[in-house]
Amino acid sequence: MEPGFADIQAAAERIRPHVHRTPVMTSRTLDARTGKRVFLKCENLQRGGAFKLRGAANFLMSLTEAEAARGVVAFSSGNHAQAVAIAAGIRRTSATLVMPHDAPVSKVEGTRGYGGTVVRFDRMKEDREAIGRRISEESGAVLVPPFDHPWIVAGQGTAVKELLEEVGPVDALAICAGGGGLISGSAIAASAMQPGVRLFGVEPEIANDWALSMAAGKIVEIAPPDTIADGLRSLKPGKLTFAIAQRLVERFVLVSEEEIRETMRFLLERLKILVEPSGAVGLASVLFGKLPPEVRSVGVVLSGGNVDWDVVRGL
Repeated sequence: MEPGFADIQAAAERIRPHVHRTPVMTSRTLDARTGKRVFLKCENLQRGGAFKLRGAANFLMSLTEAEAARGVVAFSSGNHAQAVAIAAGIRRTSATLVMPHDAPVSKVEGTRGYGGTVVRFDRMKEDREAIGRRISEESGAVLVPPFDHPWIVAGQGTAVKELLEEVGPVDALAICAGGGGLISGSAIAASAMQPGVRLFGVEPEIANDWALSMAAGKIVEIAPPDTIADGLRSLKPGKLTFAIAQRLVERFVLVSEEEIRETMRFLLERLKILVEPSGAVGLASVLFGKLPPEVRSVGVVLSGGNVDWDVVRGL
């Protein structure tokens, strides 16, 4: 079932003790460069370094005691894995995380550091969902999906809820899209709080499953993309998240690999904050003129800040 704004409000209360209310940053240099008033919701400063804790915490805090006692399992390139490990620690249960061999080292080490048990796989040859389901069936652990679940969507929607509560009305929101938990939750929150606000999804040019799916009017699956934005390597939108986006998101825009890198450099040099490639995608659409010129104010979620130093050195 699609969550509503009431579910996002309930999620906000449920996770309040466990997540940071992250700051919103602005920059005169950024505004001057883009010709827009830009508000940056800094989920790179969230516990675990990404917005993912919002959905994971809402999911685990919604489990019954009997369900939580069975432990949880999740599959993720990194941020969802870390979030589930943190939430499992809060709920005092075990977590097994299925992560690709090429996941950023910082995300794998972070997941283990938060108490999670990591199982590796080859994302070019193996199906992470099948591995997760098998572990769940064999162990009895509850499977925590990365995006396609009402509890996850509602939890992720709390980030934009906080953003709009702090800054008030904006012309548009630019939100990155992987599996779609963040953009669908953001769309539900924004459409309820500010009817008529324009929603733009953003993804890498070489990981354009959302743009293809929206154009086709149905879910389109792509081959595993080799984008620097490792958190946006989902092969297709989720069924639930796609249905929400079809209804509430105006369109999806694409950014290049170099535009993502340049945005990371800009954030590091001018705002002094470290943002991972996936987290920089939304702002890249603003920096490089991908939004309509009549959009004069825009909210952007910097979705995460977990990035290996070899990527930073290569900027």
